[in-house]
Amino acid sequence: MITKQKGMVDIYGDNAKKWLYLEDAIRSVFEKYNYNYMRTPILEASELFHRTVGETTDIVTKETYDFVDKGGREVTLRPEGTAGIVRSYVENKMYGDAIQPSKYYYMGTMYRYERPQSGRLRELTQYGCEVLGTNDPAIDAEIISIPVNLFKLLGLKKVKVNINTLGDIESRNNYTKALKEYFKNSIDTLCDDCKQRFEKNPLRILDCKVDSEKDILKNAPKIIDYLTEEAKARFEEVKKYLDLMQIEYTVDSNIVRGLDYYNHTVFEVVADLKELGPGSVLCGGGRYNNMVNDLGGQETPAMGFAGGLDRLLLVLDTEDIKINIKNEIDAFIMYVSESEKEYAVSLNQSLRLNGFVSDMEYMKRNLKGQFKQADRLNSRFLIILNDNDIKEGNIKIKDNLTKEEKLITEGELIDFLDMNM
Repeated sequence: MITKQKGMVDIYGDNAKKWLYLEDAIRSVFEKYNYNYMRTPILEASELFHRTVGETTDIVTKETYDFVDKGGREVTLRPEGTAGIVRSYVENKMYGDAIQPSKYYYMGTMYRYERPQSGRLRELTQYGCEVLGTNDPAIDAEIISIPVNLFKLLGLKKVKVNINTLGDIESRNNYTKALKEYFKNSIDTLCDDCKQRFEKNPLRILDCKVDSEKDILKNAPKIIDYLTEEAKARFEEVKKYLDLMQIEYTVDSNIVRGLDYYNHTVFEVVADLKELGPGSVLCGGGRYNNMVNDLGGQETPAMGFAGGLDRLLLVLDTEDIKINIKNEIDAFIMYVSESEKEYAVSLNQSLRLNGFVSDMEYMKRNLKGQFKQADRLNSRFLIILNDNDIKEGNIKIKDNLTKEEKLITEGELIDFLDMNM
């Protein structure tokens, strides 16, 4: 028997219905914020992620699915959504569009070669958004508000927002120097990954999951002490707009996010959940004002966030939040003879074209078996065909809630269902 690959997942049954419900909820929230949908390829040039995500990030150093295709090209299954959006923005010259800023949302499959665990698979579905073309701190606050409002809509209560700033280039350079000076005499006490990060990007040491509880990380210098006056003022504006939107937040100086491209505002929405543990990250994001330029475009400020749909579904299940999925149909058509079956096929087509969810018998079951199938499908109405009724232009219909049976004409069926659903 051929089985699915490790870290991949089949989505079916009630789980698939929950999945579609979440997708619709996420889509609805983004559209209320006036974000447009964008879909980018699953396969991109490897250089895209190595240039944008960063050579020192775990995604690029350990987790990307890289391979050489039949044409000798180095390609990668996308591990995240931002780089593809920005590549498309530059390639399609969206900076020239009349409507600015450019606001996009996405939802799609990503791939990361990591150790599969609860809420983190090798194949994941990520949702998120990007705003390109404005450096307004109010956009930072708007993007933070999107997942907050989404989680409220879904009924999650144990969530909180943690924010930080990485400042501008000058702030970051000053902070990098301070971190190198701080860690230089004790780097041997940290993990091998941190030793590499020390040389390439010391900020990533603060994001280490292995050494996070060590005092040396807890007592490391804070970025807030190395911000320029301009960067400080900008961060204060972001907080002001969050206050105006009545979004509670905590400033957490240890948030640097796991990707190299961030500057200024970074944030995470976290929850304390029994299944995933305290401080579990539900989504996160930040500002990345240099990526468009790095990919050959003009200087363009940008901000975005991303979250995992798989993880969100797990959280909702863990918190016993009921998702309103439809597990019933409007009508089930029953028959015995071949002539009744032919009529059923035509009638089923008519019902569906008129907007009803209908089904019919396909397994050659007797009437008793068909009644059982209708119950399994939670059919509201049963349409019980009979050759004699059909000849007279009539249809017998039974309401499964009231148990009332009626004989109506075929011409009355659609109106009858409309009035009684």
